[in-house]
Amino acid sequence: YQRDCCCGCYAHCGTRIGFLIHCLFIILPSLFHSEAEVFKEEGNAFYINKAYSEAFSCYSKAIDACPKNASYYGNRAATLMMLSRFREALEDSQQSVRLDECFMKGHLREGKCHLSLGNAMAASRCFQKVLELEPGNMQAQQEHKNASSILEFERVAESGFEKRDFRKVVYCMDRALGVASACHRFKILKAECLALLGRYPEAQSVASDILRIDSTNADALYVRGLCLYYEDCIDKAVQFFVQALRMAPDHEKARLACRNAKALKAKKEEGNQAFKDCSYEAAYRLYTEALTIDPNNIKTNAKLYCNRGTAGVKLTKLDQAIEDCTSAIKLDPTYIKAYLRRAQCYTDTEQYDDAVRDYEKVYQTEKTKEHKQLLKAAQLELKKSKRKDYYKVLGIGKNATDDEIKKAYRKRALMHHPDRHSAATTEVQKEEEKKFKEVGEAFTVLSDPKKKCRYDSGHDLDDDGGCGGGGGGQISLTTSHPS
Repeated sequence: YQRDCCCGCYAHCGTRIGFLIHCLFIILPSLFHSEAEVFKEEGNAFYINKAYSEAFSCYSKAIDACPKNASYYGNRAATLMMLSRFREALEDSQQSVRLDECFMKGHLREGKCHLSLGNAMAASRCFQKVLELEPGNMQAQQEHKNASSILEFERVAESGFEKRDFRKVVYCMDRALGVASACHRFKILKAECLALLGRYPEAQSVASDILRIDSTNADALYVRGLCLYYEDCIDKAVQFFVQALRMAPDHEKARLACRNAKALKAKKEEGNQAFKDCSYEAAYRLYTEALTIDPNNIKTNAKLYCNRGTAGVKLTKLDQAIEDCTSAIKLDPTYIKAYLRRAQCYTDTEQYDDAVRDYEKVYQTEKTKEHKQLLKAAQLELKKSKRKDYYKVLGIGKNATDDEIKKAYRKRALMHHPDRHSAATTEVQKEEEKKFKEVGEAFTVLSDPKKKCRYDSGHDLDDDGGCGGGGGGQISLTTSHPS
């Protein structure tokens, strides 16, 4: 069994055991290293051609063949970065500098991974290490500035959030994400502020993107629930909040939002039930209490204001009902029901100009037959309000009978007859004479069935034509129930 080995060193391989030991520690490592280099070169070729998945596979084979080579980990880290797999890239770059503390590219890639993931402090330390190894490294200098910029954006955003300047926070996060593109923390903060600004589709999009990558992300679940909560989908919102708390039991924002959502839903439903039971005072009080739960929930609060306005109408608090409907419209300018309810209140309080404006707004938004009728009815009431009110002249209601009209005429005619005021001053005589003529004019119209009909329907009395088709009947809302 004694013979020369493949490398000719008979002195070390005089026995089979010596030969095997020599192969194990000298020949095989050199063979594996040679194979690893082949894989690395193949990976480099794929990387240059932007075939990153194939490059990743080749670099992984090189690492398997030679796991102590820092550059192989560095190359795979670079490939993972191009695949946007920054957390895995961070692990590889950290392993590369553990194997070779002076591996400059490894420190640089570790810093860029930290930066992409939003950890600016750790990134700064890595770039500082590169500058210690190579003080003139331009890339490290620029990335160090980027890290400092992110720290400043974080500081300004934190201050803006405390001041509820959510637009500033969104701006800062957009700028930070331009560098830290894979930072979920920045994305979540941006999404939360978008939700607080009422930009729900944008906020949902950001949160959903994160959940597609990580379905257990408690912050993303919270933001998704927040959007639903602010869109008045309270039951679905609670499900997301509960799921977020399951993933992170100490998530304080999710806990508070969940508590508010449940309390708001319960109080609103309690108010609705009181309204259905005709307990309008109780309903009014319950809606008022519900409005104090969460001032940030714009859509639900708009409905609560409108509901309280409805209860106010039942309690003949028309001025307060108008104020409540106005508050609802300020919170949600597209809230048609609030416009309709306020318009009816304006009509009931004879503020016809305002009623017409509200009905015009409604009809411009929803051109339905019913809304057109409401607008025409309000316009007719406005027109009628600008004429002499013969019913007021006689001091009677619009539903007065013929006998009541005659009695009222005799009473007012006697009250304002010129003979009765012959001893008064000239000014008083003229005023009473004017009123006496108006009483006669009112009686002439209201005692004649045809003229009365035309007057009631809003037609000009001097025009010819029948009495029908005036369209002056009052049309009420199709429903008076709360939202």
